[in-house]
Amino acid sequence: MFYSGRSAGWALAAASLVLLAGASAWIGFGISGPHIAKDYENCTEEAQANAASSAESSKLIISCGERFAGRRKVGGGYTYFDFMQNRSFDIAGPNPTEDERKQIDHSYMEFLGSQGREMLLSDLAKAQANQEQTTLQRGRQDIGAPLVLAPKIPLPAKRPPIERAKTCEDGSLSCSWAKVSAAVRNAFALSAGKNK
Repeated sequence: MFYSGRSAGWALAAASLVLLAGASAWIGFGISGPHIAKDYENCTEEAQANAASSAESSKLIISCGERFAGRRKVGGGYTYFDFMQNRSFDIAGPNPTEDERKQIDHSYMEFLGSQGREMLLSDLAKAQANQEQTTLQRGRQDIGAPLVLAPKIPLPAKRPPIERAKTCEDGSLSCSWAKVSAAVRNAFALSAGKNK
């Protein structure tokens, strides 16, 4: 009797698990939709058809670009564009396989090597051109500047200083103004001396 209750419990547990698995599968299929995109182009078509707004459509298309690296070619097959090399590669499916990625990486290493050689050769050519330019400039400097015959112009003689009268005797406006300004200067100088 103990064994029959135990087997009924196992049967009930197994049936519950089967029911739970079936329900989750049914709910999962209802959420994911009837069709799953197979490549970038198919994904973008679905995004444009199912999006409620252009903003949502843009987000879905960006998501498609993240999911699928390759683009469908007109004649069939797929191509992958590597922006680092500015070059396209033919690939078998919508995403490069591991071997295709290794080939693209190897090609990129060769690309970097050729870029490095080109940069080195360019730098050497610039250095050689600069050296030739300085040699030409030095050669021109050795010749010297052309002689210019200019007449000698005598410098003007210094004028004798003009002596000004230190005191004003007459009652002209310029003399009285000079006396007033001197008195004001002396007053400010005295007040500045007292403040120290």
